[in-house]
Amino acid sequence: MKKVAYITDPIYLLHDTGSMHPESPKRLLAIEEAVAPLKDDLKVLRPGSVSEALLRSVHSQEEIESVYMASMSETAIDSDTVCSKDSYEAVRKAVGAGITALDTIKAGEVERAFCAVRPPGHHARPSQAMGFCLFNNIAIAARYAQQIGYEKVMIIDFDVHHGNGTQEVFYEDDTVFYFSSHQSFSYPGTGMEREKGSGRGEGYTANFLMMPDGGDEELLYIYHNELPPLLHAFDPDILLISAGYDLHESDPLAQLNVTTEGIRKMVRSILKLKEIPSVFFLEGGYDVKALGQNVKVTIEEMMR
Repeated sequence: MKKVAYITDPIYLLHDTGSMHPESPKRLLAIEEAVAPLKDDLKVLRPGSVSEALLRSVHSQEEIESVYMASMSETAIDSDTVCSKDSYEAVRKAVGAGITALDTIKAGEVERAFCAVRPPGHHARPSQAMGFCLFNNIAIAARYAQQIGYEKVMIIDFDVHHGNGTQEVFYEDDTVFYFSSHQSFSYPGTGMEREKGSGRGEGYTANFLMMPDGGDEELLYIYHNELPPLLHAFDPDILLISAGYDLHESDPLAQLNVTTEGIRKMVRSILKLKEIPSVFFLEGGYDVKALGQNVKVTIEEMMR
């Protein structure tokens, strides 16, 4: 059995997006309930709160200050992206979960980690919070991973929406490979297959689109046939995964027909490709009951 860390914090529940917002604290409560039977076999950890210096590895000072001010004034950044008085501390610990995961892996205490965090991060651009996301949790973790010795980082993003922020951060970088599968014709409108990186980063971004109503067969084709040659050619030192469960058939914000068993098989396929450390970061997933079960099967596969 693999040694797996589960990282979360009660502060995430205090990021108040309003009673009607799909990215609600109920998401983490459902995950906690579903994962509870596994906790005896997990290393349960609390994250630290990161410094502004670490945030600046990805975000501009102006962006950091804008998120701080929106939190202090309890105002919305846009119609989707809402801040409350505890949001700034919550997002610093959402970023911090990835740092804690990486430090724990580097110390040899675990081989894999799941970060059950909110707010999510993959839409956050270097200079703009958007799409429910304030700071880009996984992008900052990738930069930190490189600082502690993981030179080549592969980011795999299976959220139903394209991680435009993550792609932007690494679009001209040949040391971080960004691989995304996502639904066509959906928010935020980026992630076309022709987007493959630029400059020295050309060839280090790969986007695979699924048509609305696509299901397990289409998804698993991508992860069984498209991902393996790209991963083996890049030969990463660590995997960071944007785990968005809004690809599930029950999700109210998407139109795919992926089942929980399809998600299990996808995660299994990712993890068997190379025996290297892996860290999963919670992104989307808005049917809370399904979200809990999908995180549970992910962690079960991580422990195999």
